[in-house]
Amino acid sequence: MADPQGPDSPQVPDTPSQADALAQVIHHTEFPHTAVSQLLDTLIRRVGDAVSWVWLLLVAVIMLNVTMRYVLGEGRIEFEEIQWHLYSVGFLIGLSYCLEADDHIRVDLLHERFGLKTKAWVELFGIVLFLLPFIALVVIFTAPFVQYSFEIHEVSEAPGGLPFRWLVKSVLLLGFLLLAVATVSRLTRVTACLFAFPRPRREAKQE
Repeated sequence: MADPQGPDSPQVPDTPSQADALAQVIHHTEFPHTAVSQLLDTLIRRVGDAVSWVWLLLVAVIMLNVTMRYVLGEGRIEFEEIQWHLYSVGFLIGLSYCLEADDHIRVDLLHERFGLKTKAWVELFGIVLFLLPFIALVVIFTAPFVQYSFEIHEVSEAPGGLPFRWLVKSVLLLGFLLLAVATVSRLTRVTACLFAFPRPRREAKQE
């Protein structure tokens, strides 16, 4: 059967798939894994997968709060506070999950032009000079912040607010401790790429 478009008809380009479209905006740097990174990354992924359900719970709480406020005419301060508590949990625990997946924000205008070794050096200096010191400062100052809240049995200042304010404050500490774990994992992958230490588990793939 003859081609209905004819041999000289212009060819319609294939529609790019969603994966191809994402590949244009998402740039992952595939450093080699190490025994340490595989262990730590597995921990971070499991925690992240478990906590990801908090977003579904957050949507349910928001819908319930809106329904009670605008349909039943009864707003509850507890639901207002639960919303930002759940948002804090999702965001703070998600920091380590994002770093492990290499989905954090970069200046891709520059980063995508670098070779793998240059990217590794940029990551090494960024982790050692900026990320690890920042994590250390947050952990050092957050620990007494949470302890004080626990000792005074801090509660919400709002009438009818939630008790145990130290619980949500402790998520800040937990989130940055997990971020430290993800950072150590990333650091071992960077040093494996640059110095072959720790021993790489597989070859790195150039983007």
